[in-house]
Amino acid sequence: MSDITVFRGGPILTMDPRHPRVDVVVVADGRIAAVGPHDVADAWPGATHVDLAGHTLTPGLIDAHHHLSVSALHPRWRDVADVRDPDELAAAVRAQADDEPDATWVRLRGWNDMSWPFTPTRNHLDAAGIDRPVVLVHDTLHQCLASSVALDELGFGRDARGPDGGEIVRAPDGTPTGLLVERAWSEAHARSLHAYADPDRWAEHIATHARSLWRFGITAVHDAACSPEAEAVYRRMAARDELPVGVVGLPHPAALLMNEHTARLDGPPTGEASGQFRVGPMKLFADGGVAIALDTTVGGHPLQFGILMDDLEECGLAAADHGFRLAVHAMGNAGVDHTIALFDTVRRRIGDGDHRFRIEHAGVTGRTHWQRLAALDAIAVVQPGFVEHVGNQSGGVRFDDHHWLAFAGLAEAGVRLAGSSDEPCAPTPPLWCAARGVTRTTSTGIRFEPEQGVDLPTWLEAYTRGAAIAGGDEHERGVLASGLRADLAILDLAGDEPAARETWLGGRRVHPSATSPSTSPSTSGGSGSA
Repeated sequence: MSDITVFRGGPILTMDPRHPRVDVVVVADGRIAAVGPHDVADAWPGATHVDLAGHTLTPGLIDAHHHLSVSALHPRWRDVADVRDPDELAAAVRAQADDEPDATWVRLRGWNDMSWPFTPTRNHLDAAGIDRPVVLVHDTLHQCLASSVALDELGFGRDARGPDGGEIVRAPDGTPTGLLVERAWSEAHARSLHAYADPDRWAEHIATHARSLWRFGITAVHDAACSPEAEAVYRRMAARDELPVGVVGLPHPAALLMNEHTARLDGPPTGEASGQFRVGPMKLFADGGVAIALDTTVGGHPLQFGILMDDLEECGLAAADHGFRLAVHAMGNAGVDHTIALFDTVRRRIGDGDHRFRIEHAGVTGRTHWQRLAALDAIAVVQPGFVEHVGNQSGGVRFDDHHWLAFAGLAEAGVRLAGSSDEPCAPTPPLWCAARGVTRTTSTGIRFEPEQGVDLPTWLEAYTRGAAIAGGDEHERGVLASGLRADLAILDLAGDEPAARETWLGGRRVHPSATSPSTSPSTSGGSGSA
């Protein structure tokens, strides 16, 4: 078979503003050799031809906020999403402990307080009779339930003070209930993750999970909280050419939600690349994910809520001084204010340049935010799939001067959008998510601030060129142009539920294939952000 492939016979969206639509794409040796009108193919008379049969060819899709290194370990943790009573929870804890007898911490996943019929406490975990620390992780990755043994291990006794940026939730008598919110659960995450993070086995899990993303048209992801241990695994996989997708790693401490990056500051800065792995911007947090920082009004009544991370500016400036770009989680409008203030300070301190500021989520924003972010040339890394759970949970409440998930407001102000999922905290398939970002309609039929929807072409650009620019990877992927990687997606955009038909990685078709997983897109996910 020829190593030259010509794609033709359907719409081809290059995402290149110089020539957004072409008739033919020619691929040779894993790279795009040419794009253009039909006669471009005449220069390769022996090429293999792929007939698109009316389907749409785009660059491979990029998930710009995805927790690959954590999601990859999910098969090792028991999913308790369907637990309905305390006895079932205790049984699940015992089963997980039996499954992983050598793990120092017992970790379970899938807890969502919006769907469970009871409110769990540490006593429910203790009832399993396990003498190891047990942690029940919330879907958002922003809180957990810890057993009494786990609380003791963390030093969170009756008189313990919670960490700045977090809360140890207590009963009326002052006894910890086991619920650890935001940074109070950071160390529990690090310790329970470490128990499962053997480098060789972790690499196998990452490869398996990354291959499962091909069925969605995904050819690259940005790991939005890449711990030093995960980065080491990615680097080794890249050196061995074992990464099934491109990975941009956003450096972050193993203790999730923390901003203190001292141990990483002297390492390779943003932009350093090796094979399919590239160092991205430093990941920081402006506010919480369940305790989002709001300072707004509803019907003229003040609404103040949540947690701001007071060390954002100090840690952000330190990262910028060491050559890192910045990517800041900001969910509430007060968190967005906090983030914009940091970006302004960095630009004044370092001067104009290609800072490529990233704001992750931009959950609640208003017109002033949109204008200020546009003036900063910031990129909003957003999750259209959030329409599903935020719309279902909002109860129809609207802010007076702010909007949830203001995709249209941001885009119309000139803020570049990068598309993403926030897996495992929300549904993954880019086209399924994009459909929600267009219609702003949930699966239960709720029309959620529909004026903030944007059209499908905007989402396709967000999941390709926009995401590549957010990752500093635009000279490698995200556009169909000569010299770039031949990472491609063939999409069926007809109907209300667009889907990926084929995925090509480095000029090789990887989905569908004889060994590819089911093509049915999983839309399971959590209800928050990390």
